[in-house]
Amino acid sequence: MSKREYPYPFTAIVGQDDLKLGLILNVINPKIGGILAFGEKGTAKSTAVRAIAELLPEIPVVKGCRFRCNPNDTSILCEDCREKLECGEILETEYVKMRVVDLPVSATEDRVVGSLDIEEAIQKGRKKFEPGVLAEANRGILYVDEVNLLDDHIVDLLLDSAAMGVNTVEREGISFMHPAQFILVGTMNPEEGDLRPQLLDRFGLSVKIEGIKDPEKRVQIVKYRNAYDDDPKAFAERFAEKEKALSDKIENARALVKEVQVSDEILLTNAKIAIGLGVDGHRGDLTLMKAVKTYAAFENRTQADISAIEKVVHMVFLHRMKNLPFEQTKNFDMDMVRTIISGKTGDEE
Repeated sequence: MSKREYPYPFTAIVGQDDLKLGLILNVINPKIGGILAFGEKGTAKSTAVRAIAELLPEIPVVKGCRFRCNPNDTSILCEDCREKLECGEILETEYVKMRVVDLPVSATEDRVVGSLDIEEAIQKGRKKFEPGVLAEANRGILYVDEVNLLDDHIVDLLLDSAAMGVNTVEREGISFMHPAQFILVGTMNPEEGDLRPQLLDRFGLSVKIEGIKDPEKRVQIVKYRNAYDDDPKAFAERFAEKEKALSDKIENARALVKEVQVSDEILLTNAKIAIGLGVDGHRGDLTLMKAVKTYAAFENRTQADISAIEKVVHMVFLHRMKNLPFEQTKNFDMDMVRTIISGKTGDEE
């Protein structure tokens, strides 16, 4: 009855509602662009990431493929799988759990993107590629603790791959390409240094993590953790029904999200909020539209409405405001957002 066999249930995590919702939205719609969690340690961040991966059903992969290519999507395959397909071979399918891959702060570029053996290519005319972290994380979750301590160049590589969905390694005129579709989850403590605004903007969502101040909830956390440590199997079974219900809800949302309609009125409200918060560029507007659609799908609706904006807007713009909310004296101005939503302006008042 090991903890590896019975991971901590996602639905047993007390509090941290924004983090949980942000993760759920990203697994429903990875195009949102990942999530950045900043704040205190010991607040269930890594537990939540691993728990949601276990919550999801197994995914189909090409049997034996190092990159876990999707046999149901031949538009994006690694070079090995593409060669097999072109030779008339059938790509066999197997089902595996979604991975959570950790990226250490000390990771080098070769460790991240992988490496090509130039000598092998020159002498034998054969590509020999050693997969890196991006290959391991394909169709999974890439978890980067203390992302603000990574070299900016490495962060750029991660964000570029996450946006493009592929990783191409080129050395001495030789290249190798493989899919790199993953959900990027980063954590950081602003007291240890910030990310450049350009890099912050590339994360889809962000959440502020704080220790729970409610004494009763803190007691519940301790009780849950103690029960899990004593008997992981019994504790997992206790939440099995809730886990199944949430998993089914996520799968339903995945199928529904493309059908969700966003009216011009909602898009205009999104734009006014971005302007009101002083957010430059349009990535925030696009992300808010995706997040609103995804939340509507999660609620089993095909039409996005104002309530969806209110639920996700702070996660979209928290890290994009000019005056970053990392200092204790600055917070997301939800009152101003509600004023914009209600249609009131200073002149009207």
